[in-house]
Amino acid sequence: MNLIIAWIIFGTLVGSVGTYLLYDERKRNAEQGALLGAAVGAVGNLVLLVPLWVYTFMRGEGEGDQPVIGRDPIQPRHFIRVALYAFLILMMIVYLLPVYTVLMTSLKPRAEADDLDTVWNLPSEIEWDDLEIGSFSIRMPVGYATALEEFGPQLKNSLLLTVTATILSALMGSLNGYVLAKWKIPGANVLFPLMLFGMFIPYQSILIPLFQFLNDVNLGGTLYGLIMAHVVYGLPITTLIFRNYYAEVPTEMLEAGAIDGAGFFGIYRRIVFPLSLPGFVVVIIWQFTQIWNEFLFAVTISNEDSKPITVGLAELSGGEAVNWTLPMAGAILAALPTLLVYIVLGRYFIRGLLAGSVKG
Repeated sequence: MNLIIAWIIFGTLVGSVGTYLLYDERKRNAEQGALLGAAVGAVGNLVLLVPLWVYTFMRGEGEGDQPVIGRDPIQPRHFIRVALYAFLILMMIVYLLPVYTVLMTSLKPRAEADDLDTVWNLPSEIEWDDLEIGSFSIRMPVGYATALEEFGPQLKNSLLLTVTATILSALMGSLNGYVLAKWKIPGANVLFPLMLFGMFIPYQSILIPLFQFLNDVNLGGTLYGLIMAHVVYGLPITTLIFRNYYAEVPTEMLEAGAIDGAGFFGIYRRIVFPLSLPGFVVVIIWQFTQIWNEFLFAVTISNEDSKPITVGLAELSGGEAVNWTLPMAGAILAALPTLLVYIVLGRYFIRGLLAGSVKG
């Protein structure tokens, strides 16, 4: 009992010290300070009491370390599991705090979004606006309506760039993996490591030669130049994924296709490609995410008409009179495509990533 009281006092003291430090640093008012103190004190008690409760229940219930008669003994692993999940939930909340801040700021009026003292508060009101799309009118929060009007062309450029480059790099990587895994070509043992070496070349080291080359072939400042750059830079990783995946495809299936008269592309189209869904899922998720979020090539190669959303958001962040509702709403809109890709294909990602990793 004395041990429990000591732990409670210790946890309360830690929570109080944390509250004082936050109150002093953030200059909170009395009402917010009291609420903050209660939250920090609760977290302090929760974290500090977890080891005590685990230790107590590991010793058993009742006197003499024997369980109470008439009740099933409580297994220590149950409390360890509860404590672990409580800790993981707490870390998830901490991890999602920036997302909460971005979402709340995107819904606030401009005057309220610019007030840093209320950054954690819910919006007092949500202003609505009508977005005209052709003959249709969609009612949405004013920040998102403005962001779509401001970033609409850039979102279109990002979508065209990402979808095209992802499809091309996936198809070319699939063909490369098919050749390297199932066809004996001279120098394959040298060619494959050289292709993988491209994965370790930093973007910055080839930026100037790439810029000069694209200008020489009249692709500088265009989406086609960006697509070419991302396709070439994505080939090493896509080739590696497909090559490892195709290595586990039985060679007898390909030999049977050859006996039936199928050639190089016939075997690929009728046998290899239909078996490639897990590999394509991994490559699509990987490439889509990398290309959509890429900034260095985009800001260097693109011009005003071809810049993607990442460049538009970066240009909007400078200056002192920033309407924070606009970049926050733009950030949410820019994150939605990759989020949708993970929601739709995420269940197949690990399955496809591990495909071909275990023999037998």
